[in-house]
Amino acid sequence: MALSTRFVVDSAADTDTWIRAVHTGFLSPPALTQESLDERRARQDFRRARGVFDGDRCVATFRSFDQRLTVVGGATVAANAVSAVTVTATHRRRGLLSGLMATDLAEAKERGDAVATLVAAEYPIYGRFGFGPATMVTTWHVDGARTGLDPRWALPESEGTLAFVDGAEVREAGPGVHERFRLGQAGAIDRNPLFWERATGEARFDITPWQEPFHVLYRDADGVPQGLVTFSVDDRWDAGRPANTASVRDLFATSPAVEATLWRFLLSLDWVMTVDTGRTGPDSPLTLLLPDARAAVVHQHADFLWLRPLDIPRMLAARRYAAEGELVFDVRDPLGLAGGRFLLDASPQGASCAPTGREPDLTLDTGALSRMYLGDSSAARLATSGWIGEETTGAVARADLLFRTGHRPWCPDIF
Repeated sequence: MALSTRFVVDSAADTDTWIRAVHTGFLSPPALTQESLDERRARQDFRRARGVFDGDRCVATFRSFDQRLTVVGGATVAANAVSAVTVTATHRRRGLLSGLMATDLAEAKERGDAVATLVAAEYPIYGRFGFGPATMVTTWHVDGARTGLDPRWALPESEGTLAFVDGAEVREAGPGVHERFRLGQAGAIDRNPLFWERATGEARFDITPWQEPFHVLYRDADGVPQGLVTFSVDDRWDAGRPANTASVRDLFATSPAVEATLWRFLLSLDWVMTVDTGRTGPDSPLTLLLPDARAAVVHQHADFLWLRPLDIPRMLAARRYAAEGELVFDVRDPLGLAGGRFLLDASPQGASCAPTGREPDLTLDTGALSRMYLGDSSAARLATSGWIGEETTGAVARADLLFRTGHRPWCPDIF
């Protein structure tokens, strides 16, 4: 039987089959109630969800949706967010992902998206489609007894308040705080209302019972919300003594000082012996707060958000640069969507970028440009590893002077 590819949004049966195929592809428990399927169809955007079908059986899934990505300097660019990419094990090595990806990226370019984004479940897959890792995350396990911090710490009243809040208050205050956070954090992405509904149990897609986490909201001395942390605590005791771990699900703040306050709060909780930080940014102030920094042990340091250029002039002109200068990039694109030769004229005040016939200063592919774009990887490091070719003497050093940033990019959100 011939395979067919189609959008699933117009058919409830196709959408339900597609959702089940996503669960199978990610080796999640396939048992889904009709109630959970109906809830997901009612709340989630399936307009750009495609499936490959073998008869009535969905054997490959792919979905994209609109996203805004914050770049260096605080501007945002239109991104094509790629998600729910699976190929059932029985239908591998038939080019199904290649076909779905090529079609979706071509449509995204036609719409005018500057980049595509995804969070890669497996590292080797996406480089061949022109993606490259653009941000990193670090997870720390912090031994509270070793930090050297005062366990009797409390936030001074002059600095604001910390309060446990419920899901309804998170849905009310959280989006505004997050929007101010993400506009100041290169690599951060926007969150739609469904994100907040799922994070607070208002929308429940899975059959596993919902367990309400703790939410703590920080307000400054004027009563303005400036930070939020969501965490859960296991209930473990050892020989009559508490041995609990507080596991952070979400922590963001509008300034490093507010972030430091939220970490300080978590490390002062009674009965909590260990803090699992979740996906923190590589520039988090956490370890600098600790008198004994060895109390924090890296549990994971890994790539996270991957980028793929679709409109190189637009993406390069959107960000700010640390100095004035020009560079000509000769960019290779494995899919032929965004390659070419481009002149970047950059400055701290703004930039322009356009196709050019000038000789190149640097040659690289779209994946290497993605690594460098938000400031996570230096041009010198990429050149040393063979990711960038220097065609003009001093061009690599000039690229580092332009692209360097004071803080590394960070995206905490899976999508």
